[in-house]
Amino acid sequence: MIWVRLILVLVLSFSCFGLDRTDNAFLEDLEHRSFLYFWEQADPSTGLVRDRARNDGSTTHGHSSDIASIAATGFGLTGICIAADRHWITEQQARDRIGLTLRFLAQRAPRSHGFYYHWMDVSTGERRWQSEFSSIDTALLLGGVLTVRERFRRYTDIVDMADLIYTRVDFQWMLNGSQDLLSHGWRPENGFIPYRWDSYCELMMLYLLAIGSPTHAIPPESWYAWSRPKVSYEGFTYVGLAPLFTYQYSQAWVDFRHRRDAAPSGIDYFENSVAATRAHRAFCMGLGTRFPLSFGPNLWGITASDSPRGYIIWGGPPGSPSIDGTVVPYGPGGSLMFTPDISLPALRAMRGKYGDQLYGHYGFADAFNPTTGWFDTEVIGIDAGITMLSAENLRTGNVWKWFMRNPDMPKAMRLAKFS
Repeated sequence: MIWVRLILVLVLSFSCFGLDRTDNAFLEDLEHRSFLYFWEQADPSTGLVRDRARNDGSTTHGHSSDIASIAATGFGLTGICIAADRHWITEQQARDRIGLTLRFLAQRAPRSHGFYYHWMDVSTGERRWQSEFSSIDTALLLGGVLTVRERFRRYTDIVDMADLIYTRVDFQWMLNGSQDLLSHGWRPENGFIPYRWDSYCELMMLYLLAIGSPTHAIPPESWYAWSRPKVSYEGFTYVGLAPLFTYQYSQAWVDFRHRRDAAPSGIDYFENSVAATRAHRAFCMGLGTRFPLSFGPNLWGITASDSPRGYIIWGGPPGSPSIDGTVVPYGPGGSLMFTPDISLPALRAMRGKYGDQLYGHYGFADAFNPTTGWFDTEVIGIDAGITMLSAENLRTGNVWKWFMRNPDMPKAMRLAKFS
């Protein structure tokens, strides 16, 4: 009888989202390899995670080898929670690495009004590439900080440091005189960047963190200050005109399922991302006439990524003249939590067809071009991160569960009139 119950539990766990054992084995391997990126590419003295690394496990050479990404560090902190739950590392290893990282962020890392530089020296935290104190990248860091606060709540030192990091972020300062629209960031040389988060994109978690802040909250009306342009494509209607990653990043942490805001018609942002992903796949399939080797039902994905010509912010619909047949695995990877029925077959087909050329020590390379035969040799931290978190949310919903335990998130959604 015990064995019967155990089998039933296993079957239910594998079939909760329509996943079978083969699917779970694939996702387990992909998540674990993605996690290794954050575990191995974090500096042992700061915990900061490199912006990119080679997919054979070595660091990059040259000007980017010592560059840390504050956003990748947020994904990495969340990955430690996943790894501890899946027993890839011990609870003590997780606690030690989290403590080291939070201690550096709380005590030593350069910051202004609680915001952190977009890019830092991985071993010192010093500013790199003349980067800004970034509002959105600090928000992605806070996603990880607040996730570890809840997953490791029994450790008071982790909770205290996480509280300090979040509560001293002065979101009111980042309004820069506006009543309701946040700035992209601030530079020491010339002050605030002359752009605001004023239209649907990856901004959603930033605004909720700001509205829910226990110390420097902005008005709840800010949620409705940014525009929501409507798009219709191949029978799919949704809001947003930006690349696919913008539909993914905030929702790696914030659970929007079965919630609607008070915008006209009330938007379910989870279903919005489902529609945007399906429209994007249809868009890529339409490119198959131009790039028959690059796009098809199980070969799709164009979003900000490396390319043979360098890093490009591209996507569609609408199309871009820069599209050249390059495919980005983290496009479907970041949408696993929305559309497993199309995202998972795409990833499995990519791995099955291209093998070690594409799938290495840290999982999928950032991009590849089947038309030209180009394969990226590197992985970008935020791209590995969104794939890892999306896969975990598909399988267990744990990242959503941990992050939404933070009382400031449900409070922010109540203030913003979600129902």
